[in-house]
Amino acid sequence: MAHGQDPDIERCVQVAIAAQLASLGLDENRSKFYCDLIQYALSEAARRALQTMDLSKYEYQSEFARRYVAQGRSEGRAGLLAKLLAHRFGPLPGAAHERLAAASMEELDAIGERLLTARSLPEALG
Repeated sequence: MAHGQDPDIERCVQVAIAAQLASLGLDENRSKFYCDLIQYALSEAARRALQTMDLSKYEYQSEFARRYVAQGRSEGRAGLLAKLLAHRFGPLPGAAHERLAAASMEELDAIGERLLTARSLPEALG
């Protein structure tokens, strides 16, 4: 919050992104609360700059952020595959959930491709 009014807009936005990333480790309610406070503390120029950023092209600067963003993507993909597999083959056993949770992004992609043509859950999971 102390950097929200920094005249250097780029630095202000970088601090805001770092603070928002740090809030991801909190429970959902606190995370929303802190993200709201961060937005409130920004100058109007910094708020506009943050909102107009193309986040798909942003390269995270810290190893912490890269690790947790990748983890979130992996967990999201595993969750989606679990839903799709359950829809196609019925309720998933615990071993299937464990397999998805332990899979790399490349393995999850392969499971997703096999899901399209597999005739059984074991065949889809590989």
